[in-house]
Amino acid sequence: MVNVRKCAMIGCGFVGAASAFSLMQSGLFSELVLLDANRDRAEGEAMDLSHGVPFARPMEIYAGDYDDIADCGLIVITAGANQKDGETRLDLVNKNVGIFRQIIPEIKKRGCEGILLIVSNPVDILTYAALKLSGFPAGRVIGSGTVLDTARLKYLLGRRLNVDSRSVHAYIIGEHGDSELAVWSSANVSGVELHRFCEMCGYYEHEKNTQGLYENVRKSAYEIIKKKGATYYGIAMAVRRIAECIMRDEHSILPVSSLVEEHYGLNGICMGIPAIVGSAGVEKVVDIGLSGEEQLKLLRSAEALQKVLNGIDFSEA
Repeated sequence: MVNVRKCAMIGCGFVGAASAFSLMQSGLFSELVLLDANRDRAEGEAMDLSHGVPFARPMEIYAGDYDDIADCGLIVITAGANQKDGETRLDLVNKNVGIFRQIIPEIKKRGCEGILLIVSNPVDILTYAALKLSGFPAGRVIGSGTVLDTARLKYLLGRRLNVDSRSVHAYIIGEHGDSELAVWSSANVSGVELHRFCEMCGYYEHEKNTQGLYENVRKSAYEIIKKKGATYYGIAMAVRRIAECIMRDEHSILPVSSLVEEHYGLNGICMGIPAIVGSAGVEKVVDIGLSGEEQLKLLRSAEALQKVLNGIDFSEA
């Protein structure tokens, strides 16, 4: 039986610990179990987090093993090798698929009926790997996708236009990586078409400005890694937001990574595409309007991911 108020965090590195901290503060769960290849690390993080419970809401936080996750409503996986300075997310493929070959069968063995939320990079490849290795229904395997990339774009646009970023409606879609694309054709600020709003704010060189913003979004992770070694606060907030959609059955639309079938001319691939997210996981992929150029860029992004997937043998799944 699934305990929807129980969450597991597999991987207690920078991202896992920050995500656990974010979830602890959210009040979404009453129980959080931490797993890590280094048991001492999981126990230390559990102790540290537990000491903050008196400032939050009642919650049991502890280090455990795979037997403890059998009834979890949500299982968040952040385990894997970290992206190093100068390394792309796709460079992590072989190392982290190997790690998932160890983790996912353990989850499958316990007959887990909760939702898998994949955060480890390259997230689109690993979401597909988790889907194949687990045998779970497609809607119950979700990747963090381009949720963080989209937040970065909204933040930068809000700062540029001096408007609350929550009033900015724009998406980054495709691979969570170098081939991702910004959907400018449908971007708006509270219903006002983006270019028109920009002109209201005195910005007229639209192509130059939007390209600059896109480049800042695409390069931001590399910049953060170069300056501080890893990114974790932003993605931790993205994990919390996705968890909120699931736990509250919000039916919110987020650009998560999920299996795309017969949308945008794509089939059998996981990537960041807007989808309705609720208590059952991904309920429906949403076809947002794309320009011809954006459609081509999305197909190229899918091709880059497919090329990597073609080199991975999932026959033992």
